[in-house]
Amino acid sequence: MSEFLNGFKRTHTCGALRGSDIGKTVRLVGWVQDYRNLGSFLFIVMRDRYGITQIHVDATNPIFEQAAKLRSEWCIGIEGEVISRGEKNINKDLPTGEIEVEAKDLRIFNAAANTPFAIHDKCDADEKLRLKYRYLDLRRPCLNRNIIMRSQITRIIRRTLESNNFLDLETPVLGKSTPEGARDYLVPSRVQPGKFYALPQSPQLFKQLYMVSGFDRYYQIARCFRDEDLRLDRQPEFTQIDMEMSFIEPEDIQNICEEMISTIFKEVLNIDIPRPFKRISWDEAMDRFGVDAPDIRFGMELNDITDILKNTECKLFQTVLAEKQTTIRAIAVPASVKLSRKDIESSLGDVAKTYGAKALVWAKVANGTLDAGIAKQLSDDEKEAIIDRIKAEDGGTVLIVADKLNIARNALGRVRKEIAVRNNWIPKVMTKPEDVGLTWVTDFPMFEWSDEDNRWYAMHHPFTSPRTCDWPAFDRGELDKVYAQAYDLVLNGIELGGGSIRIHNIDVQKKVFAALGIGEEEARAKFSFLLDALSFGAPPHGGLAFGLDRMVMLLSGADSLRDVIAFPKTNKATDLMTEAPSDVDEKQLNELYIKTDLPSEGE
Repeated sequence: MSEFLNGFKRTHTCGALRGSDIGKTVRLVGWVQDYRNLGSFLFIVMRDRYGITQIHVDATNPIFEQAAKLRSEWCIGIEGEVISRGEKNINKDLPTGEIEVEAKDLRIFNAAANTPFAIHDKCDADEKLRLKYRYLDLRRPCLNRNIIMRSQITRIIRRTLESNNFLDLETPVLGKSTPEGARDYLVPSRVQPGKFYALPQSPQLFKQLYMVSGFDRYYQIARCFRDEDLRLDRQPEFTQIDMEMSFIEPEDIQNICEEMISTIFKEVLNIDIPRPFKRISWDEAMDRFGVDAPDIRFGMELNDITDILKNTECKLFQTVLAEKQTTIRAIAVPASVKLSRKDIESSLGDVAKTYGAKALVWAKVANGTLDAGIAKQLSDDEKEAIIDRIKAEDGGTVLIVADKLNIARNALGRVRKEIAVRNNWIPKVMTKPEDVGLTWVTDFPMFEWSDEDNRWYAMHHPFTSPRTCDWPAFDRGELDKVYAQAYDLVLNGIELGGGSIRIHNIDVQKKVFAALGIGEEEARAKFSFLLDALSFGAPPHGGLAFGLDRMVMLLSGADSLRDVIAFPKTNKATDLMTEAPSDVDEKQLNELYIKTDLPSEGE
């Protein structure tokens, strides 16, 4: 028996008591959230992770003097009788709002110093201060709910996957550096001087090896590490819901993921999600929405008007169309959205330019025709055809980007999203089915060209399998016409996760490496174990990984990943609470044969 509790154990949590418990003698333990001394009696609001309960202490009570000393965040225990608040004093906003506990005994387990910020949801303390005292920040109900939701989601994931015969299997944390994409976090080896392990950016190669080993259904709640520039939706260490299956086609793993996601929405948010989820190809997503992670909850889709303007007298469009691989795309902004010239040319125009567009062209719709802006440079037939094509309404605005295909689509797609954000078309908190826009984006390009490096890169990763129907184009070297058996699940314009069918044939893997400029020697140096494994009867297989942190952020309506990770890093990858990263003793560096050569201040 603990000498501190001395047998004083709770009978109920601070969120459990209801009117049906009136008359019961109960014990509660937790923290003082608030206290009010009214002279003849005092109120204590007790909090634990389950909720809050109001405690009443009358001035005639022997514990009154002791209770009057309590302050916020003291850790206490209360024993007393559950009583009614009375009809007039019921707090309908609280699950425990119809009762309070008349205290008979008080235990003070620990006093608390004055906290550096208030422990409540309306706290406006600087985030850096809250991160320094993260253990206090986590007491705030909003973060408390987020962490509990994270646990709930994880529990549903495990239950769903294990009911589908998946095995929870681990993969190494200390692995080999195979730089692809983000930088690796490196760990020096003491017993192999001058050599380094790398922390995993994902368990990709090992989960493929599990398939070769015959474990046909793998999953893992996996910790991953990427040394990259950070923002609100990135962290240097993050968590993936990682899975892989053998002898499958894309629909097989998509169906299991839909079961998992729809169960999460039902049990966490009480929202019924219709199945199957929508499916659109990458080409369709880019043509309709301008981005490969589209928000499908509102309209204002992109329209191709290149053919309408192919013989135009407008000098601006003539100049653009004279170049190769250019297009003209337009959206119809409804009349309910009032856009001034300044809104378009400065504000929204800056958005378009941020994504590479030279200009955001516009016209107003009035009396069934285009007016103002670019309209004076268009013929009547062109104006009529544009209005008919994009279904523009009187009082609305037409926005146009003319540029290279990828720039025009992406820039106008970003403008579309910006207009939706400004007009509150996309609710942050999901409470009903129409707030949820889930869609699979399929058939991504296998390769993407880099003008900067003058070479092809894998759009997903080099282990993604091309579609069988695209092999002739692959063999002809027409890599821009090769599509992958890849798929992303998008939620409200944000990629929730993605995956692909993998290459399971060693000859195919070598051809893909060659297309990416990875020669035989380099491939062997980086991926010899995988290539060897593929030569021993590797089965057809594929998988997917969801970002758990991002999933919790979206379902909770949190502002950033830091709000759903218990102990996160800042945007400079530092832990303000533990002060990591930190200097280490020179003896430790000597044991690792490491000598730092840092620039002096001012360099």
